[in-house]
This record gives sequence, C-alpha cells and structure tokens, in this order.
Amino acid sequence: MRFHVLTLFPGAFKGPLETSMLELACRRGLISVEIKNIRDYTHDAHGTADDYQFGGGAGMVLKAEPIFEAVEDILGGRTPEQRANIPIILMSPQGSRLDQRLAESLAGAEELVLICGHYAGVDERVRQHLASHEISIGDYVLTGGELPAMVLIDTVSRLVPGVVGSQENVDGDSITSGLLQHPLYTRPVEFRGMSAPDILRSGHHAEIDRWRRHESLRRTLERRPDLLATAELTTEDLSYLRDLGYEPADS
Repeated sequence: MRFHVLTLFPGAFKGPLETSMLELACRRGLISVEIKNIRDYTHDAHGTADDYQFGGGAGMVLKAEPIFEAVEDILGGRTPEQRANIPIILMSPQGSRLDQRLAESLAGAEELVLICGHYAGVDERVRQHLASHEISIGDYVLTGGELPAMVLIDTVSRLVPGVVGSQENVDGDSITSGLLQHPLYTRPVEFRGMSAPDILRSGHHAEIDRWRRHESLRRTLERRPDLLATAELTTEDLSYLRDLGYEPADS
C-alpha cells in the first residue's frame, strides 16, 4: 500500500511514521508514505500556496494550482485506467465520516493520495474536479488536515496483511467485528483487590468463547447500541440481548 500525502507541513508526519507498527511496516516494505510539500509546486519566490478569498471573508484559501500539479506529478506515468483506481482523498470536516467499512474499502486500493487542507479551506475546484473522495474523521474542526491524514494512514495500514502480527487480532477488534471488544485481562491474577475472572483461567475454551461473546454483546448494548442494528447476530445472541432488555427495531 502506497500513501502519497500533500501537505504544507511535512514535518508533522515525522513522529507518527517513525514509531511502532507504522515504522516497522515501512521498514518491511508493507506500506510506503511519500510526503509532498505543496509549496514545491508553487511558481513564485515566496512559495505562495494560499490567497485571499474571492468575495471577502476571514481566512486564507489554499490555491488550486499547486495541488493539481502535485497530484499530476504523483500520477505521472500511470494510464487513465490506473489513475481511475487511485482514490484522491481531500481531508475535510465536510466529508463522509471515516468508519471501519470505509477504511476496509480504501485498503483494497494499491495507492491513496491524501490532500491535507489548511487555513479557511481549499479552493472549491479541488473538491469538484480533482478529489474522488472527501473524508472527515469527526464532527469537529482541526487546524489542518495533517492529523486526519495520519488517522486514515494508521487505520488503513493495519488492514494491510502483515502489518499487524495476527489477522485474528484485526478481525476481533472493536468495531471491525461489528461489536465492541470483550474485556481483556493479563497477569497478575490479583491486583489491589481486583481479580481477573475465573472463567478465563479455567481452560474451558468453549465456555471462554461464550463468556467473551456475551461480554462483547453486553458492552455494545451499554455503550454503542446503534451497532447492534447492523451486527451479525445469532439466535443465541438475540436471546441473550433480550435477557438484558434489548428489543430489535424490527421485532
């Protein structure tokens, strides 16, 4: 998986890409992240990448020309068919909300181009005629698109085979599985009067799996009941949830 990031602040990506799983994934060649400075595609001595808004208003606007030229440089040498299969993503609070399903669909691409907005926003022509996707990480406004781009790189990268040690870990994560994850415990058994559940140390794997499933269902009902509407639930799951007071919307 190759990520191409367009930003005014290349240094913002240095720390996240040089630690933990992302750093290891880059070293192993499972992912690559190419950072492009938008100012490198400007054509004046000052590297001007933003300008005043037409019609007046507070805040500067990122210019269209350097962003278009940067993307064209990245995609140079690709056939029209290859270009059509490379998502060009504008990180924006106006975009579709990033969730696990969207991350999984993006993980199917070989390359992603990420455009980090800044200041008051980006010239509308980038949104209308260049970007294929517009993605938000939540209903709040940040100082720029760099942090959202890092979030997207992280969540998509961990879906690339080999980045996370065990595919079972990925499949069993909260949200990925359709439910919130069950509680986790490790040694010591007793800590400040708090004990790990006996069932987890019983060796009865079928009972352990059943306990974990029930705890996952319970936690989802308590914290994110909206997820139950789309989760794949068995008859046993529904029976357990009804015992907890849950009633499916279509029942």
